[in-house]
Amino acid sequence: MSEIKDSLPVSPVKVACCQLAPKVGYKQNNLDKTADFILRAAKDGAQIIVLPELCSSGYVFESRAEAASLADAYDDGETTTLWQGLAKDLGVYIVGGFAERSAATLFNSAAVIGPRGRMGLFRKVHLWGDENLFFSPGDLGFPVFATEFGTIGVGICYDGWFPEFYRTCARKGAELICVPTNWVPIPGQDPKREAMANILTMASAHSNSIYIVAADRVGMERGQLFIGQSLITGYTGWPVAGPASPNEEQILMADIDMASARKARRWNDFNEVLRDCRPDAYR
Repeated sequence: MSEIKDSLPVSPVKVACCQLAPKVGYKQNNLDKTADFILRAAKDGAQIIVLPELCSSGYVFESRAEAASLADAYDDGETTTLWQGLAKDLGVYIVGGFAERSAATLFNSAAVIGPRGRMGLFRKVHLWGDENLFFSPGDLGFPVFATEFGTIGVGICYDGWFPEFYRTCARKGAELICVPTNWVPIPGQDPKREAMANILTMASAHSNSIYIVAADRVGMERGQLFIGQSLITGYTGWPVAGPASPNEEQILMADIDMASARKARRWNDFNEVLRDCRPDAYR
C-alpha cells in the first residue's frame, strides 16, 4: 500500500523552473545570477522555485581540488546562506543544486529551503560520468519535505533515469518532484523529437501521477554542451510549461494543485497506480 498522506493540507501553488547558464569557477557571479532569477520568479508570483544542478559552482571541473574549492557546507555555506535569506525575505521555497562539502567528503547536492529556513538536503544518488572522480554517492536516500502546499521530493539529473527514484518519492507521499539537472546530448537523438530527458520526465510523471519540475542549464562549458529544454510536467505526464529553449536562459512558470496529483492516482474503479504495484511478481 502506498504511503499517501491524505491529511496533509494542500492548496494551489505557482512553481517556477529557472533555466540559467552558470560558469565553472565563477562562484560569486553564479550566486548573483541565482539571486536575480529567484527575485524575478518571486516578483511574478512563484512560491516554489527550482534551480539547476551545481548552479553555484558550475559543472565541468578540471580536478577534485577545483571542485572542493567551489564547494561549501549546507549548514553555513555561502550558497545556502544566500538562498535562505532570499527565501525568508520573499516568502518562497527554493530547491537548488550546489557542490556540498561535508568534512572531507564532497557531494553533488540540492538544498531545500523555505521561508522559515533550511528544511533539508538531498545528495545525488546516481553519479554520472566524471562526477565519480569528484563526488561520493548520496547517502541520504530520497527524503521528502512537507510544505503547506503538499509534499516535495528531490532528485538530481541522472537519478531521473531510475524509475525507483520517482516511485520511492511518490510512495513517501510526494506530489511534486523537483529535479535540478544538467542534461547533456544523448547519442542518436533525433533533433526533430523531444529530448530523451523530456520523454523520461513525462513518462515518470504519468506513471506515478506526480508533478515534476526539471530545471536544466544551458551553454557550453569546457567543451561540454548542455541542452536546456527544462520543463514542468503535470501529473498526467504532459507538459504544463515548456520545454524551454535549448540554448537561452529562461524562467518557466505554472500554476499547479498538488492535491490533484494525489487524487488522480486512482485511475478508475479498479486501478490506483501506486497500489497496483506487484513487487512479488518482479523478483
